[in-house]
Amino acid sequence: MLDEDRADAGACVDLDEAGGIAPPLKAGGVIAPALLLAACGGGGSGGGTASAPPASSAPVVVVPAAITATQASRFLAQASMGGTRTMIESVIARRYEGWIDDQFALPRATSHWDWLVARGYNVAANINSETGFDATLWRQMIVEPDQLRQRIGMALLDLLVVGIGGVNLNWKQFATAAYVDVLLDNAFGNYRTLLDAITTNAAMGSFLTFLGNRKANAKTGAQPDENYARELMQLFTLGLYQLNMDGSVRTSGGVPLETYGPADVSGLARVFTGLSLATTDNTTPDRYRQPLVMNASLNETGAASFLGASTSGGGMAAVKVALDTIFAHPNLPPFVSKQLIQRLVTSNPSGTYVGRVAAVFTNNGSGVRGDMKAVIKAILLDTEARSDDALASTTAGKLREPVMRLTAWARLAKVDSPSNAWGFGDTSSQSNRLGQSMGRSQTVFNFFRPAYTPPASAIGNAGLVAPEFQITNEQSVVAYVNYMQSLVANGAGDAKPDYTDLVAKAGDSAALVDEINLVLAAGQLGSATVTAIRAAVDSVATTATNAAINRVGIALLLTLASPDFLTLR
Repeated sequence: MLDEDRADAGACVDLDEAGGIAPPLKAGGVIAPALLLAACGGGGSGGGTASAPPASSAPVVVVPAAITATQASRFLAQASMGGTRTMIESVIARRYEGWIDDQFALPRATSHWDWLVARGYNVAANINSETGFDATLWRQMIVEPDQLRQRIGMALLDLLVVGIGGVNLNWKQFATAAYVDVLLDNAFGNYRTLLDAITTNAAMGSFLTFLGNRKANAKTGAQPDENYARELMQLFTLGLYQLNMDGSVRTSGGVPLETYGPADVSGLARVFTGLSLATTDNTTPDRYRQPLVMNASLNETGAASFLGASTSGGGMAAVKVALDTIFAHPNLPPFVSKQLIQRLVTSNPSGTYVGRVAAVFTNNGSGVRGDMKAVIKAILLDTEARSDDALASTTAGKLREPVMRLTAWARLAKVDSPSNAWGFGDTSSQSNRLGQSMGRSQTVFNFFRPAYTPPASAIGNAGLVAPEFQITNEQSVVAYVNYMQSLVANGAGDAKPDYTDLVAKAGDSAALVDEINLVLAAGQLGSATVTAIRAAVDSVATTATNAAINRVGIALLLTLASPDFLTLR
């Protein structure tokens, strides 16, 4: 069913008479975005249903005798911000688990905070600006070698949302950068440690309005802010309804069982009072990197009850009890596991897939709960992630997040920014950019919800979800193609592509498209799409002016616009 609806995610790109890429598309114009590359004679292959994996709580791992380049590229599309030819060769040589272990062993790239400081963004002129934030995020996603950490960090940012626009602090670029650093620092750690880190982070405290949260005031009737208590349970850990280990909702008499009620929210809100900035020094951003501390005068020290547990005395001890209680809740493993699977592999994982990963989340095999390394391996090595059978399933796969489309191109094209300006900037506009920009969600619900289903669609009729389609419409589709057309041709500022390797293949349309298909599209361009792109490339004679670079540009843009690329399977 994803195949049937994926047409809404791409656009057909015309060629002008000279064989170059045509002027930008316009919403409502002659070329309807929903027609996509299929309207040019292309389209992906589909059909069939993958065989169901065994119902088991243990990981089901595919261990092929040899890994093909296409399989390696598909793995990298799930495990990195974009594969390269060198990375493909590394996966083939080291195999999946060896590559993951190599990534686990890599040192953390220069943190966002340290990079901002090193480049002088902590000057007084930037105290009330966002300057530098987008540049450092693009830098890490595109050029740093710790690609698995970057990919997991961005998946966590989709789940544990903070958006810079909602951080009501000065030095907000530093505060939000420090939050993203928390996610990256803990991407290979333990989820319980991560809960501590986000709870004591200044940007999260501001974004969800619990920074300086005050205990109840009997005289005025004021009550503690409940925002973080609610969203911590609803969005970050447990969800609204009780879950089985396979992620299915538990019911009684056909009615879903709620995970928590208003009393649990108000009880938790009492715990999350008093968390405050470590210092009052506003002359530098440094206090936004330090964990929040407890201000006893604001903290509730009386009894608090939630989720069947209770605590009294307040302070960080009460916060620990609250987070321990949430971490031990049976909903946590399937809730978090399913969303991580959705971000990395497929929007509609089977219950057995979710159950296998949730079992590893519960116990990594050594009695440890929440071991992110074990969970990451369970997700990426599972049969539903690695088996080629998934390619034939009409329910497997996901729409690529717009940011991941850009980074996939940028990594293939060896984009760098010598000035460190990283001119992509804020790409969240749906009218002329991607409709998404990491760290810029306007609400805690992210750019898209994990359970979103496009209305009146084959996806919805099949009972499936497609989260990324929430930011996919005619305007955003046209904007994406037009923006990528500009980037493919010119880059952004001094963040320019290097097509040397592709230009060497430009004279042979088959070799050129095959290389782009393998590295950029994980070998998932259907035969009709390949034929259509080759025909467009060959419409530019090899003897024409600037033929090589124009042929490369056409092949890249048509691939980026194709449903076959946009839908990762």
